Amino acid sequence: MLTLHEHPFASYCWKVLIALYEREVPCERHFVGDQPDRERLAELWPLASIPVLVDAEAGLVLPESTPIIEYLDRFGDAPPLVPADPDAALRARLWDRICDGQVMTPLQKIVGDSLRPEGRGDPEGVAQAREQLDRAYALLDQHLAARASDPAPVWSSAQSLPWAAGSAFTLADCAAAPSLFYARIVQRWDEERLADLTRYFEAVTARPAVARVIEEAREYRHLFPLPWPDYAD
Repeated sequence: MLTLHEHPFASYCWKVLIALYEREVPCERHFVGDQPDRERLAELWPLASIPVLVDAEAGLVLPESTPIIEYLDRFGDAPPLVPADPDAALRARLWDRICDGQVMTPLQKIVGDSLRPEGRGDPEGVAQAREQLDRAYALLDQHLAARASDPAPVWSSAQSLPWAAGSAFTLADCAAAPSLFYARIVQRWDEERLADLTRYFEAVTARPAVARVIEEAREYRHLFPLPWPDYAD
């Protein structure tokens, strides 16, 4: 039996939950909330970060969202979230890393800074994080749009893409959905100018697995330390 240690509002937990729902993998969920929960989790994983997947039958404790999703490809009958084709797998892993590093990381900087005590903020760091988000938005919009270049570089699409790494829903979309959802809360992109990014965001958040995760997290929105805008579902 698989057990996922997680919190329904945590962005990196969203990645794994989306994968679980996409692949319809049975899994027991263990809520990690307060400090005592973290202390118990540290007995499994010393950093006590979430998510952590435990496969009791295999004697496996696996932290970090990306390797957890790769491991989940061993279960269920759905198409793999890391494609079998080496080139497609490379693209999925690349855009997973871009979404985590170039969207989620600056997002967390902005949110984390809001939690600092008065007088100990990092306005310059927050400004740099916002600039990084704008660059990432532009890159994603460019990547998702139709391309005329032939051959296309690995980071670019050869045609308009329905999903983050190609024609199939993959690991990259599991990363893109939560990172873009939360980033849009703190820094909304120009939805008309970056129309391909907007099209993709609407499609990915309408995906049943993603919509389910968003709905499950709704009751925890009071935990978000910044104002929740009216335009956010």
